[in-house]
Amino acid sequence: MSNAPPARRRLPLTWVGLLPFIIFVTLFLILPTAHIVIGAFQDRTGAFTLQNLRDLNTGTIPSSYWISVKISAASAALGCLVGFGMAAAVIFGAVPRWIKAPLMTFSGVASNFAGVPLAFAFLATFGPVGLVTLFLRNNFGIVLSRDLGFNILSFWGLTVTYLFFQIPLMILIITPALEGLKREWREAAMVLGATGAQYWRMIALPILFPSILGTFALLFANAFGAVATAMALTGSALNIVPIQLFAQIRGDVLGNPNLGYAMAFGMIMVTAVANVLYIWLRIRAERWLK
Repeated sequence: MSNAPPARRRLPLTWVGLLPFIIFVTLFLILPTAHIVIGAFQDRTGAFTLQNLRDLNTGTIPSSYWISVKISAASAALGCLVGFGMAAAVIFGAVPRWIKAPLMTFSGVASNFAGVPLAFAFLATFGPVGLVTLFLRNNFGIVLSRDLGFNILSFWGLTVTYLFFQIPLMILIITPALEGLKREWREAAMVLGATGAQYWRMIALPILFPSILGTFALLFANAFGAVATAMALTGSALNIVPIQLFAQIRGDVLGNPNLGYAMAFGMIMVTAVANVLYIWLRIRAERWLK
């Protein structure tokens, strides 16, 4: 009878490479999210309560959610429209092919460019003493706020700022979908007498629609969760959820951290729904393009 010790199970080395990622996600995503969710259902003494969620319907909180939703929807819609046009122009040869590589590289960088640097860049360009503002005023007598009704610290100012990372993100996501359109589909449509507009309306766009709608949902979530850019750009000039959230949890006399957790919980729910919608539509789109 053998007395050999039983073989020990060894953790595959492939999992060792994932440990930094697992640790990072746990420390900076899972644990903070769990802390926010738990805090949303607690009062100042730590007892369970639903009052924080009820308070979301008081004061200026509902209007702040509505403004955030409108800014997110506007920037997502414009980002999808402009990004789709730019990606289609590159993929289908409306512009020189050599532009594709620099465009994709820039999109990869710009889609992650946000926060204080982005806010400073737009203030330096379109702010009250920005480069474009002074150029138009000194050379053409045009005052952006008076003649064009544009203010960088307003709804459309923040929306335009968000487009700097929304458009590149749309380009990165929609380009593989556009490349997945088979040339044989267009050729078959032309053989059957379809025009270019009919091909796009009856074949290409229905196939791309899940990808476009899913990307819109992702861009919406991306804008809705943007905090640093909005705070650095507008401060308290625009009543959006991230700014009200900061006011609740920063710890001053009028602040209510648990109400801030409830507001953050609401933001998590909105972005979670948008991301689930994106994943579901992305799966449907991939079935068509296989």
